[in-house]
Amino acid sequence: MNSSQVDAYLRRIGAERPQRPTGQALRELHLRHLRTVPFENLSVHLGEEIALEEDSLVDKLTGRGRGGFCYELNGSFGGLLAALGYEVDLLAARVYGDEGRLGIPYDHLALRVRTVDGDIWLADVGFGGHSHYPLRYEERGEQGDPGGVFRVVEAGPDKAGVRGDGPAGTGDLDVVRDGRPQYRLETRARVLGDFAAGAWWHSTSPLSHFTRSLVCSRVTEDGGRVTLSGRVLKTTAGDGRRTSEELGRDEEVLTAYRERFGIELGGVPTVRDRNLNA
Repeated sequence: MNSSQVDAYLRRIGAERPQRPTGQALRELHLRHLRTVPFENLSVHLGEEIALEEDSLVDKLTGRGRGGFCYELNGSFGGLLAALGYEVDLLAARVYGDEGRLGIPYDHLALRVRTVDGDIWLADVGFGGHSHYPLRYEERGEQGDPGGVFRVVEAGPDKAGVRGDGPAGTGDLDVVRDGRPQYRLETRARVLGDFAAGAWWHSTSPLSHFTRSLVCSRVTEDGGRVTLSGRVLKTTAGDGRRTSEELGRDEEVLTAYRERFGIELGGVPTVRDRNLNA
């Protein structure tokens, strides 16, 4: 990522260029990213190509004012952090689904980030509802966060009896939120192209929840969340109060995308027909 791309990215998230790649600066960048760049799967239903190439991802966020799902958001954020002097590894994860079963390989992309002080963090701006700040990668106790109480622990067997990929201390990690495992994280560093198959599956498979629904969501300034699911606009305030409103007219939906998420669209996206028996 060149200097002009970094400047454009920082303008998009409303952040100053850090003087040094510290943990405190990472926390600020992480939160600002979650507040300004939405987690959204609109490309899946608008027929847009999802190209896992850094220039393409950065242009989508800064040039087109869009968001994306995990591969796009964490892929581009990882590039920004590396350009700012952080040491960044892309990590593959499998998301826990129904009955505690794990999803496909390369189901999710998260970031392992080392600061100038040698601290190691787990950064993730692409999981939807998750921690507002990066988690300490090597901490095995509870980590309080506005998004919940998190733990990063050595992985045991899942519901199918599958364990991590190595002995204690070298295998997979489970990321747990409020007592429930969210995803299983591999510790081996990957490259962005490794996630192409996972992105393709989530963009095309009738079994993927991304092809069966529309979502656009971000953290709000008070620590809550605003989400547009199809035509239903949901807000959760920082104090936990919730509201839900169904938007009837197309103009209301387009206004919500524009005013709540900064996304300009020419028409209301709809879930594309899928053959669920395919």
